[in-house]
Amino acid sequence: MSVNQRSCIRLVNAEFYAWHGVLSEEHLLGGKYEVDAELRFDFQPAAEHDNIDMTVDYGRAYEIVRDVMTGRKAALIESLAYRIAMDLLQEFPLLEGVTVKVRKKNVPLGGLCDHAEAEYRIDRS
Repeated sequence: MSVNQRSCIRLVNAEFYAWHGVLSEEHLLGGKYEVDAELRFDFQPAAEHDNIDMTVDYGRAYEIVRDVMTGRKAALIESLAYRIAMDLLQEFPLLEGVTVKVRKKNVPLGGLCDHAEAEYRIDRS
């Protein structure tokens, strides 16, 4: 049987309080961030055998996201999305690609805005 498949695991709206930003006040006061990570790979073998050793451990993926978000400070949410994507690809050779979205809540823009978001998508080639 020929099947065109696209499978992924997603971490959706992981929330963190962290101290990132361009302004020095952001590094002092901190702020709320949200992260989505889409991990693209063929999980059919894991599904067929119901075997965690044949898939991507999303608990470990969450730890990677958390470590980036709560670790070294960054000025840009773009940098955070990039770091998370690179760390996920390095940790999980099974991944065919990842998409990471980092949202910064309470953006200091001088007006109302729910959040600013950076998205980084990369596929292995």
